[in-house]
This record gives sequence, C-alpha cells and structure tokens, in this order.
Amino acid sequence: MENITLTIDGQKVEAKKGMTVLEAAQAANIYIPTLCHHPDLEPYGGCRLCVVEIENTRGLPASCVTPATDGMVVRTCTPAVDAERRTALELLLSTHPFDCLVCDRRKVNRRCTPYDVCLRSVAVTDRCVTCPANERCELQAVVDRLGMKSCRLPRVTRPYPIDSSNPFFEIDHNRCILCARCTRTCNELTGIGAIEMAYRGFSMKVSTFGDKPLFESICKSCGECMAHCPVGAMSPKDAVWPEKEVKTTCPYCGVGCQMLLGVKDNKVVQIRGERENNVNKGGLCVKGRFGVVEFVGHTDRLTKPLVKQDDGFAETTWDSALEEIANKLSRYKPDEVAVISSAKCTNEDNYVLQKFARAALGTHNIDHCARL
Repeated sequence: MENITLTIDGQKVEAKKGMTVLEAAQAANIYIPTLCHHPDLEPYGGCRLCVVEIENTRGLPASCVTPATDGMVVRTCTPAVDAERRTALELLLSTHPFDCLVCDRRKVNRRCTPYDVCLRSVAVTDRCVTCPANERCELQAVVDRLGMKSCRLPRVTRPYPIDSSNPFFEIDHNRCILCARCTRTCNELTGIGAIEMAYRGFSMKVSTFGDKPLFESICKSCGECMAHCPVGAMSPKDAVWPEKEVKTTCPYCGVGCQMLLGVKDNKVVQIRGERENNVNKGGLCVKGRFGVVEFVGHTDRLTKPLVKQDDGFAETTWDSALEEIANKLSRYKPDEVAVISSAKCTNEDNYVLQKFARAALGTHNIDHCARL
C-alpha cells in the first residue's frame, strides 16, 4: 500500500494512504483525545475532542474523519484547539455524574483521589491507561490528559431511570455521553440494530424502538455495546473486577473465539474478548461473554463421574468409570453404537471423538449438536 508523509507537531510521520489524521497520529504515538472513535467502527466525528489545526485549512476539523494527505501539516496542541476541546469536555461534564468511585468502570482502580471541584481521578501512567485488565473510564482518562480540574458550566441533571431489564447488563442513561459507540456497534458489527440515537437536543438518548426496555427489543444480549461503551453508561450487573486474566478458547461452539477470563479468588468473575485473536478480534456472543461465568462455577456441575445404581447415582473414580464404559461398549456391534459430540468441546476434542468413533468403535454413527 502506498505511503504518504505528513508533519504532526513538527514531527515527520509516515502513514498509509487512506488513513485519517487521527490514525496517523496514533500510529506515531502522538496523543489526540477522543471518545467517539473506536478502531472497530467507522469514523464518526461526534465528540469534537479530536479537533486539530491543519495548515491552509479553515476551522478546526475533527481528525477522526479527516483523511491524511501527503505534505499535510497538522498541529494537535494550540490555544485554539485547547479551548475547543475544553469547551466540548465541559459540556460533557456538565451532565455527567461525579460519583466516579461507585461507577463500575472505576471500581478496578483503587488509587482514586478526589479532585477539588468535581471529578475523581488517578495519576496517569502507562499502566492505568493501557492495561487491558483495567477497563477504566475513557472520559476520566481524557480529563486527566487535558488537566481538567474544574468545570465552568453549571451542573444539569437528567434523572433517567436505569434500564435493568436485560439479565446481563444495565443501561444508565445518566452516565451516557452520547458518543454513539454502542449504537454504531449494534449496527456495524452485530447487524442487529436494537438501539439507536433517539430524540434531539438535550433530550437525545440511546433508545430502543418505541423507547421500550432493552429486554423487550430485538437485542440479542451479546454485550458488544457494553464492551464498546467508553464510560459507565453500560455496565455488567454485579460487576466484580478480577485479580488476573487467563487466556483461553470459548467452549460453547467450534468457531474458536478466544477470551480472557478474569479470575478472583480462584473463580471466573468477568470475561472479555481477546482483541489479538484473528477469529473474533475481541468480539463475543452472549454465551461467550456471559454464559461461561455462570456454568463454570455452577453448583450443579459434576466434578466426579457418576455410576447409575438402582437407587440413583454414586460417585466413582475416573479409572473405574472408564473401565466400565469400555467393558459395556465392547458388547455391542459397531452399528449398534452411536456417539454424540458436544459444542462445548474444542475442535481438537471433537476431532478425537469422531476418530475414536470411526477407528476404535468402527461406527459412522456420530453427530454433533451445533449443526447449521
């Protein structure tokens, strides 16, 4: 792909043709604040925080929707740009709750110290901003980077009721910054279109068709909107933040989506998609994002093999169970045996099972529950 060269804050930057100014700056590790932009989504230009000055260009264009061109000269930090960003940020903060310590996006960070006027913040370090296990509020990160310690605008409240109809996550419209990342995710990534930006002006909010509760919409509860929300407007119910993360493959079907299991006290408490995996690139369905936590530690899950007896089931060892199964299977002819595989097994496990059925048992009677 053809490369172009532009100058950003006096630094020569090489970028691929077709990149936006924001993407070129991010590739060169030059910070430009943004809240509506996400690499998974089409450029939007809604939050107005990524404005820049471009030589021989009128006004302050949003860098996320401005194509980078060869020879372009960009300035990301000037008095005019700073004033524009602060005004846009103050408008967001004027309607945003300041109870950051009780927000699910902030619970993970225990080094919070109060700002004098309104917000709660932490020291900005590479870890607390970029740590994949943190999931801290992106609005707070922008506040930190811009050095905002006060808000000139008066506080205006929007007392929206919290939509907790969905069994897995809830929507707090009072925390929403109207970045439209959730609605764009629902349209562009999942193709469902369960939510959209409704109403206009100060009354604008994320809404379902007819402004009904989310559970009564066509929502599939995949949680992708929640995963792309930059603040605490969409958050999981009973959020528990993990002590560590373990990478694994989702056991629910054979697609091979990878996930990071958040573990605390030796229990799975949170799951998020692995962005570095080429199969799902961070995305998960409702089963992968919410189902694993429930069934892995469920009290009804068997931990030892059971042998059926006249009065019910009795626990036994794996060796004795396998020996009994082998003895009983040996009594049947190949055509008298059928094998059912599981979608909760990995592709490798299912391959071994069909090989066992055909090579060891000599039967072609094998089926799988995840057929389309």
